[in-house]
Amino acid sequence: MAQRLATEYVNTCLVLDEAELSQLLLLFQNHNLVFKVKVMENGDQEVVFENASGTDSLALTFERRLGKYVLEGYCRFTDLKLANAMRKAVSQFKGDAVVNRIYEYYTVQYRYRAGAVVRITELTKRGERLVYEHKDTIGELARTFQGIGAEAEIQVLRLEINEWLDRRNGLGNAAEVARIDAELKRLSHRLFVLEA
Repeated sequence: MAQRLATEYVNTCLVLDEAELSQLLLLFQNHNLVFKVKVMENGDQEVVFENASGTDSLALTFERRLGKYVLEGYCRFTDLKLANAMRKAVSQFKGDAVVNRIYEYYTVQYRYRAGAVVRITELTKRGERLVYEHKDTIGELARTFQGIGAEAEIQVLRLEINEWLDRRNGLGNAAEVARIDAELKRLSHRLFVLEA
C-alpha cells in the first residue's frame, strides 16, 4: 500500500461558534495532538502544532468575524494524526475544502461541501480519473416534481382567470367589477410569477 507523503487542505473554510471551537480543540486532544492556543488581541485564535508540516510548526488561524471563528485558506502537513483530525473536523463541522492526499506517484483529491465528500479524483502525470461523484438524485427529482407542480398550477390559474373574466363580462355593478378586478390582478400576478 502506498504511503502518504503529505496532506494539503486547499480552499478550506470552517465557520465555528465558540462552543464548536472548544469541541474542535477537544477533537485535537482526543487524537493525541500536541498544540498550543494563542489568543490574539483582536480576538482571533491561533492553534499551533509542532512538527506537523515535517520540520516546522503549523498554525491554524481562526479569525473572529461577527461572533464566529473562521478558518480559511491553505495548509500542508505530514502528520497523519493531524490529517485524520482535520478530516473529522471538516466533516463534523460541515466545512468546505479541497483536500489533496499526496503520494509518491499520484494525488487523490477530495472535495468537501458542507462536510460531505462530493467528488474524489485521482491525479497523475497522465491526467485525472474520476473515482466518485455525489449525485443528488432526490434533489433532482424534487426539482422536477416542483416543475411539474408549477405547470399544473399554471393550468388551474388560467382556468380560474377565464371564469373570473366570464363573470366580469356579464356585470353592470361597478363595486362587483372592482372586486373581480382585484381578484384578477392577484391571479395574474401569481401566473406571472409561475411562468417566470
